[in-house]
Amino acid sequence: MRTPPGISPATFAAAVSQFEKVVGPQWVFTRDEDTRLYNDAYSPFLGEPEERWASAAVAPATVEEVQEIVRIANRHSVPIYAISTGRNLGYGGAAPAWSGCVVLDLKRMNRILEVNEENAYALVEPGVSYFDLYRYIQERKLKLWIDCPDPGWGSLVGNALDRGSGYTFPYLRNHFDAHCGMEVVLANGELLRTGMGALPNSRTWQQYKTGFGPWIDGLFSQSNMGVVTKMGFWLMPQPEAYFCGRVLVRRRDDLHELVRLITLLENSNISSGCPDSSSPLLGIGSIGAQARFLAVDEPLPADDPELAALRDKAEAGDPSGLEAYGRRKNLAYWTFDIKFYGPAKVVAAQWESAKEILSAIPEAWFEDQGEYRFPLTEEPRDHARYPEFGIPSLNNFSLGARSSTNPTPSHGHMWLAPIIPRTAEAIFEANRVFGEAARQFGIPQLRFNLPAWYWQRSAIFIFGFPVSENPAENRHHREVFFHLIDVAGKHGWAEYRTGPVFQDAVARQFSFNNHSLMRFQETLKDALDPNGILSPGRYGIWPKHLRKPR
Repeated sequence: MRTPPGISPATFAAAVSQFEKVVGPQWVFTRDEDTRLYNDAYSPFLGEPEERWASAAVAPATVEEVQEIVRIANRHSVPIYAISTGRNLGYGGAAPAWSGCVVLDLKRMNRILEVNEENAYALVEPGVSYFDLYRYIQERKLKLWIDCPDPGWGSLVGNALDRGSGYTFPYLRNHFDAHCGMEVVLANGELLRTGMGALPNSRTWQQYKTGFGPWIDGLFSQSNMGVVTKMGFWLMPQPEAYFCGRVLVRRRDDLHELVRLITLLENSNISSGCPDSSSPLLGIGSIGAQARFLAVDEPLPADDPELAALRDKAEAGDPSGLEAYGRRKNLAYWTFDIKFYGPAKVVAAQWESAKEILSAIPEAWFEDQGEYRFPLTEEPRDHARYPEFGIPSLNNFSLGARSSTNPTPSHGHMWLAPIIPRTAEAIFEANRVFGEAARQFGIPQLRFNLPAWYWQRSAIFIFGFPVSENPAENRHHREVFFHLIDVAGKHGWAEYRTGPVFQDAVARQFSFNNHSLMRFQETLKDALDPNGILSPGRYGIWPKHLRKPR
């Protein structure tokens, strides 16, 4: 049995024995074959000494058990690392930020405590997955939708606390913003409820977010200030219809007005689903199209040599030939799929309004991509993705699976995900910056890309760096990753989340006024968790005894 750094075998054995008395010996895991299951399956240090590891794991089933485990950890100064289900592949999985932590595995806390159809909310524990809540709703024939990410096997609580995103209505797509009220076990074992939950016998805990006084929920998101044991979420009433329309434009510079108007449609609540962009001329598929293409395992079409040469010229700054090629072949330079949910008549009117607004772009043209009515009588197909209908799936794993287009898949991936402004200027600038890195380091996936549009007022690039069983390759990709974190920071962009290996590097980018944000977070950490036992190092927040001088 491995022990946490700085903890004697006798002290650790005593803590483990007390954990067993709380949850039962069968729910405390100390054997190597068990603790290895908590390693990051996509670790950037795969097979290397720096790979993060857990000394043990303990799986409570109740809030009271969590409280007692935290108290035991405090008495023995044993670090614990809380996870909901540990399915956050590409961002660290279940592995602790500080090797040697005891993983506090909350997946047995999987009760759906309430689903309210009239007011469209749910209250769940950390072990409840998107699949669990979806099945609960379907079995009871409730006219409610969830908003889920790709893939849908993870925890609602875990995904929201890590600030994941989805595809449906704007007020649900940012999963932390869609939460309403939480219950938290603090580092001393005390139980706290936020928002209206602090009112005994509250009737509005999942209906009104802020309660009275300072709103503190954000302290428990991407942090290590407490262990969240319950969380409320707003849901979406089942709409009558879904419609997807596509706008297509001819010129490279049309992207400026196109992005501006797509953002206007969203911010005006004319469109409601997550837009999806592509470039047929540049060979950049939409997120949905890429997933569908790889799922059916079709070989890539042969590239036209003339088109490949014109793309290189366009990337170098001369798009005129590519635009002319597009006119001859009737190919758009840019497209956007625009999504609508609601009453069928309203959706149809919104699409007409959207076309009227987007017609300000010369030569723009439009295509209807299809409509669905609910409840569904057939499976989503063609342009539609399951999460766009609140249906969790694992289809996104086809993106990295072995196929005719990917005969030697990687062992996994690590996500580089910088947030940029929602403007064409920012898209072109970011591609120039990341393109320079692509040429410098030989990373082809950093050539011209389009961002994703999960949030209304910003855009996000998502680059997947492969993880292999070759330490030299992983070392190279880590070096590029760290380099890009620094380069992005210098340009005013930063990751919206990242795995433990890179969290300190990202946190250092937020350095305004001599790192006043981190100093504030460390002050809170020292006050709330003086022994530093809760998830040390998570998101760059370290307890005093492990803190490195800046």
